[in-house]
Amino acid sequence: MFAEFGVLNFWTYVVGAFFIVLVPGPNTLFVLKTGIGHGVKKGYLAATGVFIGDAVLMFLAWAGVAALIQTTPVLFNIVRYLGAFYLLWLGGKMLWSVITRQKSAHEGGSEPASAIMKRSLVLSLTNPKAILFYVSFFVQFIDVRAQNTGTSFLILATTLELISFMYMSFLIFSGAFVTRYLKTKKKLATLGNGLIGLLFVGFAARLASLH
Repeated sequence: MFAEFGVLNFWTYVVGAFFIVLVPGPNTLFVLKTGIGHGVKKGYLAATGVFIGDAVLMFLAWAGVAALIQTTPVLFNIVRYLGAFYLLWLGGKMLWSVITRQKSAHEGGSEPASAIMKRSLVLSLTNPKAILFYVSFFVQFIDVRAQNTGTSFLILATTLELISFMYMSFLIFSGAFVTRYLKTKKKLATLGNGLIGLLFVGFAARLASLH
């Protein structure tokens, strides 16, 4: 399928992309938390930020920016530490609200849509490993002899975004459903926020330690 457009082993790619999307990361956690705290509509706003960020990274990968980042340690480290700092800030903010037992704007449902979009977009764009990963993953399924590899890349990128959309939709509706239960279980909600905060701090440490 899509072999005429320079795509190799499309269904193998679909299976691989499916499992890649299922791997938990800061983006999926943020979408899930937004779905829990704000409901379906703002959950999709968070997901939209992730989709846009991923699309930008995939385009940059195709344009060759990934090679530049990979061969320029200083540039890679700048992006890496910015991403780690942002994740640490988000995680620390969640943990602080749990420790001080303060009701954050996110929990109170008053966080503006623009702030949600901005956070999810920044989470996507401040992951330098993602753009390098896209190159190493996509290249296995693109026929370099094809007349237009851009079309091949577009097909693979669109497929990944569709899989991501389905998974994000599941997270959003699951989060909205769980909200009804958490409203009556404040201690459980606090524990959940604390665990997510710790995971964000863990992601920050992992990103900062990557080479």
